[in-house]
Amino acid sequence: MTASSTVPVVAIVGRPNVGKSTLFNCLTKSRDALVANQPGLTRDRQAGHGRVGDRPYLVVDTGGIGASEDGLSSLVADNAMRAAREADAAILVVDGRSGLTAGDSEIARELRRLGKRVHVAVNKTEALDDDDAIADFHALGLGPPVSIATAHKLGIETLMQAVLAGLPVVVAEEDSTEGVRVAVLGRPNVGKSTLVNRMIGEDRQLTFDAPGTTRDAVAVPFERDGRRYVLIDTAGVRRRARVDEGIERLSVIKALQAIDAAQVVVLVIDAREGVTDQDANLLGLVLDSGRALVIAVNKWDGLSDGEREAARRSVDRRLDFIDFARVHYISALHGSGVGNLFAAIDRAHRSAHVEPSSGRLTEILEALLEAHQPPLVGGRRIKLRYAHLGGRNPPVIVIHGNQTEAVPGAYRRYLEKGYRTALRLEGTPLRLEFRTGENPYRNRRTELTPRQVAKRRRLMRHTRRRG
Repeated sequence: MTASSTVPVVAIVGRPNVGKSTLFNCLTKSRDALVANQPGLTRDRQAGHGRVGDRPYLVVDTGGIGASEDGLSSLVADNAMRAAREADAAILVVDGRSGLTAGDSEIARELRRLGKRVHVAVNKTEALDDDDAIADFHALGLGPPVSIATAHKLGIETLMQAVLAGLPVVVAEEDSTEGVRVAVLGRPNVGKSTLVNRMIGEDRQLTFDAPGTTRDAVAVPFERDGRRYVLIDTAGVRRRARVDEGIERLSVIKALQAIDAAQVVVLVIDAREGVTDQDANLLGLVLDSGRALVIAVNKWDGLSDGEREAARRSVDRRLDFIDFARVHYISALHGSGVGNLFAAIDRAHRSAHVEPSSGRLTEILEALLEAHQPPLVGGRRIKLRYAHLGGRNPPVIVIHGNQTEAVPGAYRRYLEKGYRTALRLEGTPLRLEFRTGENPYRNRRTELTPRQVAKRRRLMRHTRRRG
């Protein structure tokens, strides 16, 4: 099995009302896909992150194929097959209670023509014998079917283990010879490609004054001051209501893959529009991924003093929940402020891969505890004893103690801020994990000395006489 830096994409296809969206929600552990007992409910593609063990993937939900012969249904079917064509593998969902249908056979024929790995998931089998439920579906010629029940979340992990078994393993650590991977992310027409061109010093990316010029994620390797970088220019991610072309829905998936493949994300915001809801949504995707972050407020040139003040207020108000990322006000077109982005990218990358020793992390913890003790819980004080590093990109600090499940949010934020300051972290999320150690005295009978036994007997006799 080969290794890859790109998260594999898995498309879910099938007839209407076979349980595709319910499977999508199971795989992404979300409720993002609309689910109801009504065929044809899903029309647009929807992408989400999933994971089996240490294997991440992107899963794409699609509309039902073969709902009717009208024009809209035909577009939905074409869009679903396009998703399968662009994916690394596909899951054909069929209804185990209905048995094999002509529609299933037709979809299977179309999928075989794509030359993709296709896995058959026989859904709604919770009340059926597994062997009987999947027997008919061997005739599709797509390999051994897998019995699942999305409504009860049965067989899901087995299915995904089979799907991922033939796909490349994502490389968790970066290749130091390749350089720092930087994804340039943002809404359409905020100047991403212009910024990439300015950063590398040549017109490598197509730029045009119209949204959606970039359709795919394009990696551009280059070197600056002896340091290697790979800039990933991504397609603009629109609001879901605006994503009405199949090729643009694919762009969203490519942008999500670019985030996963990157080590640092540069989010580009249009200074003239301020921080929009979609900017905040993109920030949420970056935070969920744990990637280091630099924020570039573009098109700063040409703004009046009043407009600049309004833009700063918008950034301060809407991004107050991201206090670790450095904000730069730039003009990609004229180059002002762009050079400062590289220093910020380097600091963010270095912070995301910091490796302090356990002794250093415990020393910082003790200093923070001495300055501000944890609160009391049920009359007992939370005790935090030692810390060690649990991961990188983003840094994960594991803190051991007792009653750690009761650490309040305010104290967690105090510890996080203290570690950020002590370790000089900038541009990267920091995750704290608390673990409670087993009490060695719990459920252990205490052995009493003869003097303690005699004292306890005298106390019991005294208590009986007074009673």
